[in-house]
Amino acid sequence: MLVIRADLVDEIVAHARRDHPNEACGVVAGPEGSDRPERFIPMVNAAALPDYPGFHHPETDTVRFGDTFYTWESKADLVLNRELDARGEAMVVIYHSHTKPGSEAYPSVIDEEIAQGFPDAHHVIVGMQDPTNPGPPDLRSYRMVDAALVEEDVEVVESYMFAHTGADAIPDKD
Repeated sequence: MLVIRADLVDEIVAHARRDHPNEACGVVAGPEGSDRPERFIPMVNAAALPDYPGFHHPETDTVRFGDTFYTWESKADLVLNRELDARGEAMVVIYHSHTKPGSEAYPSVIDEEIAQGFPDAHHVIVGMQDPTNPGPPDLRSYRMVDAALVEEDVEVVESYMFAHTGADAIPDKD
């Protein structure tokens, strides 16, 4: 189960709304080994940049750009990983949005391939087909189980206090 603070979900959704019609992507980092998302890190979807040549996926025989695919540049990935290492953090959540009509918050073949490189992370997909809809978008989380993404429950909390997810599950003494 993914337990995540509401303010982090709000930031993920806001990023998805800003980047629409392209897929938004990023990370929510947390202390190494904690499984607790704490720090929102939006990334630039390199597939949405004007000079992106397109990604040809041989299995689906499609060429993908930022409206149907996300990736971040290798330099940004290197910077991110160095920063996470220096802070003793890990990628607890890797998120992206799906923006095309009919492309709901379920993993694509490409999403499954990407997730295999990050088997310990929660993989969150936000269904953002209509960014003008004021209601909450469809937000789902998946984990790698036997080389496949399997949906997991998501619990959105106001605070990790009493959520039994780490040190601040113990209340302060008066």
